[in-house]
Amino acid sequence: MSYLASTFWKQGRWDEAEKLEVQVLETRKIKLGVDHPGTLSSIANLASTFRNQGRWDEAEKLEVQVLETRKIKLGIDHPDTLSSMANLASTFYSQGLWDESEKLEVQVLETRKTKLGADHPDTLSSIANLASTFCSQGRWDEAENLNVQVIETRKTKLGVDHPYTLSSIANLALTFWNQGRWDEAEKLEVQVLETRKTKLGVDHPDTLLSIANLASTFWDQGRWDEAEKLEVQVLETRKTKLGVDHPDTLSRTVPWLVSEDLVQSIQTLCHL
Repeated sequence: MSYLASTFWKQGRWDEAEKLEVQVLETRKIKLGVDHPGTLSSIANLASTFRNQGRWDEAEKLEVQVLETRKIKLGIDHPDTLSSMANLASTFYSQGLWDESEKLEVQVLETRKTKLGADHPDTLSSIANLASTFCSQGRWDEAENLNVQVIETRKTKLGVDHPYTLSSIANLALTFWNQGRWDEAEKLEVQVLETRKTKLGVDHPDTLLSIANLASTFWDQGRWDEAEKLEVQVLETRKTKLGVDHPDTLSRTVPWLVSEDLVQSIQTLCHL
């Protein structure tokens, strides 16, 4: 059931993922107890689904519960505790609470550097998430430097088509976009979009995010007919996939990246 929920999650089928996650969570509470590592992973994964549905208050409540329990049970430096901290930071980020997000992200990053090393995938995820926060705070030079660092390392470690590498390229494009460097942003956005279409399909949430961001770049370049065409495509698909009231459907563009730690928590669940 957890494997299937994870697959639905990666496909952006969050309502289906939620239904299974709730079933698994309730059963684990009864069989294992509320503080068991498996139960806590189930709570964390349900929180990540809430976050992707735009239900940030519900996500935050669950993430705080998991974080506080893991601090007591595992310690503040344990990898699972750090993932919980990173996930809560991501929810703060989605709510526009960037100072709170940054504080947690810096704590996670420094601990991971010490425990795992600068090139470890988890450390790179922390750097990428901190770069996103810097971008939202208007600290674009800092964001750009971190994004370039992550991209180059991931190209070497994971390959240019890996989802994490693509996310990093998309974030660098966003940094260029915020600086008004639209030609540079467009070049990267097209690269990410074409790869995601091939790897994930045209209706996948990450692909739609790429289309929306490219449309935003067209809009700023005065290419309004091209922007409109892409925006209509994204709007109609999101209405069908997410519903008319979802935050992503309501936004003209959604220049944010799902925290990579959320993806990792889903993957961890499959091995319990």
